[in-house]
Amino acid sequence: MKNLLALWTATICTLPLLMLSCKQQAGNSQKGAEAATTPTIGKIERLSPELDNLLPADAKIEALGEGYNWSEGPVWVARGGYLLFSDVPENKIFKWKEGEGVSLYLTPSGFTGKKTESGEPGSNGLALDAEGRLVLCQHGDRRVARMTSPVDQPKPEFETLADRWNGKRFNSPNDVCFDRKGNLYFTDPPYGLPKHADDPTKEIPFQGVYRRTPDGSVDLLVDSLTRPNGIALSPDEKTLYVANSDPEKALWMAYDLQADGKLTNGRIFYDATPMVGEEYKGLPDGLKVSKAGIVFATGPGGVWIFKPDGTALGRINPGVPTANCALDSDEKVLYLTADMYLCRVKLW
Repeated sequence: MKNLLALWTATICTLPLLMLSCKQQAGNSQKGAEAATTPTIGKIERLSPELDNLLPADAKIEALGEGYNWSEGPVWVARGGYLLFSDVPENKIFKWKEGEGVSLYLTPSGFTGKKTESGEPGSNGLALDAEGRLVLCQHGDRRVARMTSPVDQPKPEFETLADRWNGKRFNSPNDVCFDRKGNLYFTDPPYGLPKHADDPTKEIPFQGVYRRTPDGSVDLLVDSLTRPNGIALSPDEKTLYVANSDPEKALWMAYDLQADGKLTNGRIFYDATPMVGEEYKGLPDGLKVSKAGIVFATGPGGVWIFKPDGTALGRINPGVPTANCALDSDEKVLYLTADMYLCRVKLW
């Protein structure tokens, strides 16, 4: 959704990176970049004293890498102790590991054909299934797919998990999450289509939220959101959160998830529409929920931190539009994909 964000961020003033003498190229090793003193950007905005229970007083936004076109979809791979994240326009996935920096992990990641006019053809949201296999929302191929090789031996070979609903091709699956039963929830905005919602190849007239069951069937859950984007479940899997990245309706929704998989009681979790603009860059996008139910949601002004009741505790604001975030397995570190940056913030 970088093209959409450009309407509100035509002039992005990059905050200076300490300890960097020049802008590193995306995909270069960057070994030692986080050694000694890691560059920092942006600021932490504390809206409630309760944030002190999550973020130390001296918490900083560390820039682990830069030079990406539009970084997205981070996922922590616990078995290897590293992070994977997408660069959507470049059709690539990168890997970051402590002491090693950033390196190219996989290409192509989201479009496996020969030619596309899409400005965002690559993978977007990433996840791991119960067996630790990499699952990708592939804009260019218009599907949710799974990499067939082991996660530690990446090859651009994929199997389709879902590419159609009622026989019609998806727009461009954007973000994904799993429940403990193996059901896969995903959103389908039009950002991967060359002309977005007006693209002539668009087959489904709305932007949907779907569930794929382990047997492969795909159910439509929501068809009323204009731009469904990030998606995540509460720890008890009774609430499904969905971000809506429409500048006219910039909000996060919450739904009660029933035992049969249906959603009820759809309600606004938080409405950030009044904040959309140049001062607070970005729109509701990716989100993650901690084991304690704390919601980390990217939106205007960076990563918002919410209590389960929707109380805003603060924002992690890198100064540029922030696409997505991910927690490590111990939930001691929050990773941010923010426009051209990969960042992290250390939690308590």
